[in-house]
Amino acid sequence: MSNNEKNQGFTRRTFIKNSGMTVGGLVLGGAIGSLFGGKTETVKETSHSTAPALSVNPSEALMFFTPEQYRLTQVASDRIYPTDENGPGAMDLNAAIYIDHQLASPWGLNAKEYMSGPFFKAEITQGSQVRILRKDLFLLGLKALDTHSSSKYKVSFSELETEQQDLVLTDFSEGKAPDISTVSSTLFFNLLRTLTIEGVYADPLYGGNKDMIGWSMRKYPGSRMNYVQEIQSEKFVKLDPQGLNSHMGH
Repeated sequence: MSNNEKNQGFTRRTFIKNSGMTVGGLVLGGAIGSLFGGKTETVKETSHSTAPALSVNPSEALMFFTPEQYRLTQVASDRIYPTDENGPGAMDLNAAIYIDHQLASPWGLNAKEYMSGPFFKAEITQGSQVRILRKDLFLLGLKALDTHSSSKYKVSFSELETEQQDLVLTDFSEGKAPDISTVSSTLFFNLLRTLTIEGVYADPLYGGNKDMIGWSMRKYPGSRMNYVQEIQSEKFVKLDPQGLNSHMGH
């Protein structure tokens, strides 16, 4: 390369750098290009239409379960919170999606808990003191549901009649089912029950409580900024539920 070519290249780069017409290393077209013999393009302003609202909840996706584990969780949670005259059950309210997301989170790894020994048998007032992670306990519990069902009725849990499913879950709740990796089956049942109820009533942001129906059944107004006007009324004020996403416009 000749000195003349080098000087031209340096001059071009220096001009662009110092011209103030670059943003993030990208040249804003038209004016710069025309100075160096490029084609001049007229920049036209274009109007941008608002993106259409999503027709589905993007949270409705598996992050942890296999399809088989998800299906089993749906069936088991639906016996904890079944459909009745008050409204839909846990399966229709996406409680299993909520459970999936919780187990995939740091909570499923007991990330904020001390998990090293020594381990002692907990008193009844102390809660669980076990070394197994929640996500692992839940998966082992699902396997135990099928194993216990096959032992008692010769078919998997999902294939049982609802009355039989209730009897199997009762065995787990009362600790009559075999221990799960040295952990009482009651511990798994309590975990399943707690997560199911949370999945029915948590904000839809977390995957469950589909269309806020869980809140609607209890006439719960959801997450609102305040109730200043409503609490002054002498009559009951019915409010349509709102999720956390309703605050995005504030």
